Amino acid sequence: MLGNYVACDAFDEKPIRVVTHAHADHMAGLPQSLRTCEKVLMTSATRDLIEVIRGPLFSERENVETLEYGQSIQYDGEKITFFKADHILGAAQVLVEDTEGKKMVFTGDFRLEETPILYSNYLVIEATYGSPCCKRSFGIDIRASLVQLVEKGLRTGVVYVFGYHGKLQEVMQILHDADVEVPFVMPENVYHFSKACEKHGMKFGQLHLSSERVAREMLDENLPCIAFYHMNQKNKVGLDGFRVCVSGWEFTSAIRRTGDKEYIVALSDHSDFDGLLEYVRRSEPELVITDNSRVSHGETLAKEIRKRMGISAVALPKNCLF
Repeated sequence: MLGNYVACDAFDEKPIRVVTHAHADHMAGLPQSLRTCEKVLMTSATRDLIEVIRGPLFSERENVETLEYGQSIQYDGEKITFFKADHILGAAQVLVEDTEGKKMVFTGDFRLEETPILYSNYLVIEATYGSPCCKRSFGIDIRASLVQLVEKGLRTGVVYVFGYHGKLQEVMQILHDADVEVPFVMPENVYHFSKACEKHGMKFGQLHLSSERVAREMLDENLPCIAFYHMNQKNKVGLDGFRVCVSGWEFTSAIRRTGDKEYIVALSDHSDFDGLLEYVRRSEPELVITDNSRVSHGETLAKEIRKRMGISAVALPKNCLF
């Protein structure tokens, strides 16, 4: 909760609810917020992606408003502004400025690489990789290595890529930008999410539903193409094929081989431990509050901030989402 009126990424009895991005753990209590809040704020990209995931919840909801990066609204003297968070398409940081000029920032999930650092008096920061053991210092270009791995797999036929919504589309964009010109095949849920991303400027090339005849033939005959599936299909699809899983929970090597034709690539859409500390250092807050509700590293990150930086830091209570 920021200021007197704003609740971020969970329901609370505040007049304004913010959804920072279209991942399920940040949509907690959304139906209740839609029923009771005066305003439910998100970027237009986040709105479109949520509608793909959950259906057109917002088509008849007058309290849903979109706010783009750099835009602000006023509510009873407090100013609310969205800024980009480098995570998935549409992800936003939230800045609330109160009547005394105090600045309260909620980062949401972010990767430091292309996330603007916001000055704050009070900073609420994610802690997904908030432990000192969560560092990525591979010394190689992970995106280029991913492209090389996929091109290696394509020489044998179909490459199956598994990941979560948002990260799958990042892989598509990486491969498209690297001129990997083969068809992209996917089931309906991934297809419609990808089409919503294209609406907001991402570019992927040829997209085919896996139910289409031409796509079924490519998969059945093991012809060169890339098949994208949500991570929950990992144990059901392409079990004998060339398989690539993209995950942020890899810290020892950029690419780890886990089977005869199976690999994990350390492509993360979250900052590692060093990135989190760097955000705190440059934000210069008086107080840091770590998000302890989604992973177990909030307490650890708060302790490390106090010890290493001399900044007051506390962790949110666990299981505080409604």
